[in-house]
Amino acid sequence: MVATARVFEPGFRGGGPIRSLRFILDTLPDDLDVTLITADRDLSSPAPYPELSGRLVRRDDRSAVFYLGLSALRHWVRLVRHIRSRPVDLIYVNSLWSLFSVLPILAVALRLVRVRAIMLAPRGELSPGALAIKSRKKRLFLAVWAPLLRRLDVRWQACSWLEENQIRANFPWAHIMVNGNECPIPDHPAPQVVAHDGPLRLVFVGRISPMKNLTTALEAVAGATRPLEFDIFGPQEDEQYWASCRRLIDAMPGHVRVRYRGELAADEVMPTFSGYDAFLFPTLGENYGHVILESLASGCPVVCSDATPFSELIADGGGAVVRPASAAALSRALDRLADRSAGERAEAKEIAARRYRLWRQQVRELNVLDHARQFCG
Repeated sequence: MVATARVFEPGFRGGGPIRSLRFILDTLPDDLDVTLITADRDLSSPAPYPELSGRLVRRDDRSAVFYLGLSALRHWVRLVRHIRSRPVDLIYVNSLWSLFSVLPILAVALRLVRVRAIMLAPRGELSPGALAIKSRKKRLFLAVWAPLLRRLDVRWQACSWLEENQIRANFPWAHIMVNGNECPIPDHPAPQVVAHDGPLRLVFVGRISPMKNLTTALEAVAGATRPLEFDIFGPQEDEQYWASCRRLIDAMPGHVRVRYRGELAADEVMPTFSGYDAFLFPTLGENYGHVILESLASGCPVVCSDATPFSELIADGGGAVVRPASAAALSRALDRLADRSAGERAEAKEIAARRYRLWRQQVRELNVLDHARQFCG
């Protein structure tokens, strides 16, 4: 069987989603033919990728990428011609809110494009934490959008049982496929870095945005009574939010050192985690949370909120799940970690890696598009 999936996702060449998309395309079965439709530039960039804008680039025998300029009419004409030149079995879209999701679904509703099935992956956008941000606009949109999605019999992909429940809470009629492993995750833990004496070393790796809740992490660090160091890695997605973070950093007490250290390349993430005692991550919600797995695989215990699918794994992996993840409660958890001896910190790192190894041995999932084909019939 040959299936053609149209995947809509901005920022194909940069940021966190790129690893997921590359992994999906690189692990396709031979009988799938996939065209990825993506923006012709990085998120928020005014300039398109050189020599790629408006082009369909063939990656291999199974996949191609179309770089779309949203404001370029000729790109849309070229894209529609390409889509209508062959039967389309599946449209697979990421995000409820993105134009890369709304426009193709509208095209199907208006019969401009004919497909056998649509699958929508909300990517954590239906978590309580995500819906609380600009909640009024989102609830209004969902009230209008939900009847159309139901009429088109849109299928849903969740990355975990947690996200499955969140989808069902908003769309009780939803047909949901659960498939979480869409990034290359290590088969084995990384070599360990020996723990050290001195202040507790904490790290944050993630997007600097309200959802990742860095402000609460900073408040927790400021409220800790033991000496510690806290390094922050990640893109500054929200300037106003980053300004709030900067104010908290500038007001840190003398026994706390906080540094912003820029962005990390994908191959730098695990070596970076391995040099720290704990990953501080009071996220408001993760549909999956690959960064948590990368931390554990690096032998770095996680201190996290209870808003991820991995609470049990985190608690068993030398870290702590803080409920509720208030700044005060997190501060107390950090003080307990800081009181550990060098030997106890080393043991916690070994536990994190060992627990990850056991978890990894149990995880085997299909390529998400192959799974979607089977799920949609």
